[in-house]
Amino acid sequence: MIRFILRCAIAALSLGLTTYLFATGSWGWGIVLIFVSAIIILSFFRNENMVLALNQMRQGNTDKAAYYINKITHPQLLPRKQHAYILFLQAVLNTQEIGMAKSETMLRKAIGLGLRTTQDSAVARMHLAGICAQTGRKQEAVSLLAEAKKMDKSGMMKEQITLMQKQMQAAPSKNQMRMAQMMGGRKKMPRMR
Repeated sequence: MIRFILRCAIAALSLGLTTYLFATGSWGWGIVLIFVSAIIILSFFRNENMVLALNQMRQGNTDKAAYYINKITHPQLLPRKQHAYILFLQAVLNTQEIGMAKSETMLRKAIGLGLRTTQDSAVARMHLAGICAQTGRKQEAVSLLAEAKKMDKSGMMKEQITLMQKQMQAAPSKNQMRMAQMMGGRKKMPRMR
């Protein structure tokens, strides 16, 4: 929050100084400060930590990406699409630390806010399907995978989706898991002689 207030103050000061320079006749410095003011104002629409995190994700360095994305403390102050991407990246990168339930709620909220590309929406639904499959909600996971498959127009995630579908076919259903818990696990039968 302090960074946001500081950024607003710097933007106001820069705009005021630009106006003063034009009023006094220093056109050259005024034009230079227009570009500086434009960069400061554009930083309101693009969070620098999110840009750095996305760059680290493209390079395959998830640890640094998680570091940058976790530095954002108040994503709700950002525009809607950026808020969705921050929730999406936090849910994907920090699933082990924050747990499945919180990761699921963050992914659902990111999908609800709307991700910019259909490819990102497909990745979010695939991760959500993985969480649903691990918590025993097989039907929901199958429907989410079907949605992800429809959204994956470029076919980049085709292998991952088919692999998840095969794993879900082999996985026990929620009812089978419940029965195994009630029975105390699988019991060995004594050998008949």
